[in-house]
Amino acid sequence: MRLQILLLLALHLVRAIPTQPSNREEPFFFKGHDLSSLKMLEDGGCIYRDTTRYNETRRAEAILGDGGMNTVRLRIWVNPVGGLYGLQYNLELAKRFQNEGYKIYLDFHFSDSWADPQKQPPPAAWPSTLGPLASTLREYVKDTLISFKEAGIHLDLVALGNEIRHGMLWPLGQADVDVVPWPKTVANFSNLATLWKAARAGVDDAVFAGVAKPEVLIHIDNGWNLTLQQRWFGAMIENGLPITAWDVFGFSFYPFYGTSATFDNLRMTLNALAEEYRKPVQVVETDYPAICEGRYNPIPPSSEPEISYDVAGQTTWTDDVISIVQQVPFGLGRGVMYWEPAWLNNTSLGSDCEDATLFTPDYSNPEQTVGYSRSSVSMFNVRS
Repeated sequence: MRLQILLLLALHLVRAIPTQPSNREEPFFFKGHDLSSLKMLEDGGCIYRDTTRYNETRRAEAILGDGGMNTVRLRIWVNPVGGLYGLQYNLELAKRFQNEGYKIYLDFHFSDSWADPQKQPPPAAWPSTLGPLASTLREYVKDTLISFKEAGIHLDLVALGNEIRHGMLWPLGQADVDVVPWPKTVANFSNLATLWKAARAGVDDAVFAGVAKPEVLIHIDNGWNLTLQQRWFGAMIENGLPITAWDVFGFSFYPFYGTSATFDNLRMTLNALAEEYRKPVQVVETDYPAICEGRYNPIPPSSEPEISYDVAGQTTWTDDVISIVQQVPFGLGRGVMYWEPAWLNNTSLGSDCEDATLFTPDYSNPEQTVGYSRSSVSMFNVRS
């Protein structure tokens, strides 16, 4: 009886001890849009109207910010014709977005134009042998980051290369995960590892010069393909890339580039890499069609066919991607970025569908294209 009384007293004392609130903050979750083309569009006469405010003319980022955007992603080219997506172009946009309270994610293409899995052309003025090319790359990264600091811009995220599944700076930096046997795969990645480490050293050089260190991403497409990601990172590590060299896994994930790009496969890949490396993961490129009627090309099958190709589907798709990322183990799911939602003169955004933007374009006035916000601009407000 005495023992029971003592146990009850102990239980009462435990319950009576006040609990202390946790001071640990939740990790920041990046909800971003790539707005790289916005200055070019505005310079060409495009304007944006907010349909929730009786078609009031507003800046695109203000409309998207009301929809939950907290980050802007910008791509940078080295010596582009006319300066489009070049350094000065990006400094102007980044300062504008930072002043409006958005975090900035800089996406290095290491090219004078587009770099993606199908093409990675080196800048025309850069060397064509490995050692000098690596030195030039290192210096370019350092100088670029210093330029942003001198302009008063803090970079939160920096991707060293864009969708570099097949490497970067071809042909020297080209790589192929499908080479067999494994020792040949590793050897095939040697030049890419040399170049990427040089770019990463450029970040360290900039930090030594006083730049606040951004989080460094490695950005690969086909984020649903676990075998690809395991082989890619395994080959780089065997070529001497320290696991500490990058801070964040960044992946592209689109519905119409293969029926294997399913939510289940994305979930499996993100979870497996988080378990193995204990690093944050983000989906840094995704979008979904508002219109896909086969007007110009056959309708591509969606990897999640239950989600309709329409404005509501855009919100559903993105919300499901956010949910998957937020459920990554150890709280390591840290962000989702929608690709170019305001690109009114390129609404297909590289797919076979007619329109994956978040604004309905009106081309009736040849001197001024108008984008009317769709309900999907608020996709980041669905899941807070």
